[in-house]
Amino acid sequence: MVIKGVSKSFGDFDALKNVSLEIKKGEFFSLLGPSGCGKTTLLRIIAGFESPDSGVVALDGKDVLPQPPNRRQVNTVFQNYALFPHLTVFENIAFPLRIRRLPRAEIGPKVTEYLKLVQLEGHAHKKPNLLSGGQKQRVAIARALINEPRVLLLDEPLSALDAKLRQHMLIELDQIHDKIGITFIYVTHDQQEALSVSDRLAVMNQGDVLQIGTPHEIYESPATDFAARFIGETNLFDAGVLRVEKISPPPAGGETEYMAELEIPELGQIKVTTVDEIRPGQKVSFTIRPEKIVISKDRPATKREDINLFQGIVDEPIYSGFQTKFYVKVLEKNIVRVIKQHANYSDEGPGIVWKDEVFLSWSANDGYIVGVKEP
Repeated sequence: MVIKGVSKSFGDFDALKNVSLEIKKGEFFSLLGPSGCGKTTLLRIIAGFESPDSGVVALDGKDVLPQPPNRRQVNTVFQNYALFPHLTVFENIAFPLRIRRLPRAEIGPKVTEYLKLVQLEGHAHKKPNLLSGGQKQRVAIARALINEPRVLLLDEPLSALDAKLRQHMLIELDQIHDKIGITFIYVTHDQQEALSVSDRLAVMNQGDVLQIGTPHEIYESPATDFAARFIGETNLFDAGVLRVEKISPPPAGGETEYMAELEIPELGQIKVTTVDEIRPGQKVSFTIRPEKIVISKDRPATKREDINLFQGIVDEPIYSGFQTKFYVKVLEKNIVRVIKQHANYSDEGPGIVWKDEVFLSWSANDGYIVGVKEP
């Protein structure tokens, strides 16, 4: 599916601003962003429930915008299930086939096939009011898939479920995708959902697509300060560029890398590697993930020149079983967040406690420049 130059305004509000992206056939692709970013509007345009002011939405090379929703070979799963309360599970799933006037002899076996796909064989004759939230959502998914669309659109489909059930349904949804192999386009504001199941995802904000990539690319190499903040926890600082040196030679077939030295008012001077061609005097945004920072009571023995090292005092340790999050005060006032994972039995409790003096360190390769401004 190719979306090219799609824009949509509601009065003075620009919901989508010249959005372009390409979704591969059979891909699990997520549109991720906060409320009001335009992701649901884009989904509704793909489905045919909204018309764009401009742009093209093409499926297998053909623009589908002139076609009504029922002719687009695209089906939608809504967050409120949209089941018919007076029909059984079987009849809800069979409804699209009856609309198409398929023979009764074909409907029964096909509905049974999709009941098995969503593991609801024993609930075929129940009404929706007797089902759990997760079961209702599986009925909605089966009903959307039974027409064998080329693309399945999912609009915040798990938001009405509790956290544990949401995780379970997410796994089931990924398994269903693997079994049937069609394109899924998944709208969510939940970063963990998007990172967990997506082949690729698009980060959206205020009607723009800010970055497209795999979950690993988006998390490890955010392109903007918004993406860094929105995807997971991070430490984000304004900085000035002091010096830049080319790392020679560049990796075979790779981009030229630079070692930059930044001045961060809250920390001091740090080193960071980057592929951006920055210059001394420029203002940038710098980010470092909490789990990339090593925290210790003893000064690290390493002599590597690319290691950033600071001292601080633990302002607040928060133990969560599998990890401890530390809020560390640097330069007597600035807070840096650090996450230490507990990987084995010896890490079962925090060895670092409140008011401890600690060292924080990280490699220049673990931080990122996520925004560049002219001086």
